[in-house]
Amino acid sequence: MLTLTENAATAIRTLVEGAQAPADAGLRISDDPTGPALELAITGGPEATDQVVEATGTEGHGARVFLDDQAAAVLADKTLDAAADDEGRLQFGIREQS
Repeated sequence: MLTLTENAATAIRTLVEGAQAPADAGLRISDDPTGPALELAITGGPEATDQVVEATGTEGHGARVFLDDQAAAVLADKTLDAAADDEGRLQFGIREQS
C-alpha cells in the first residue's frame, strides 16, 4: 500500500485546507486516460471504489489520499513525498518504499 512521508502528508493537509474543502476531502490520484500518467486533484471525498490512505504522524494527521484502482496497483509499493522547488512551488515525487 502507498505510504506518505511527513512532508507529503503536511503538503496534502495544507492544500486541502487552502482549498476550503470539506472535512473528508483529500488528494485523489487517478489514472490519466489520455496517456501513461497519473492525475492529482483535491476532491471532497473518495469515489466508491477508491482505496483510502490516511497519514498517521502528528504533522500529517488528517491527510488523506484516494487512489483509483489503476493508481493503487501502480503505487502499491511506493512512497509519496513532497518538497518545494527553488521558486516555492510544491512538487510531489514517488519513490520505492524503504
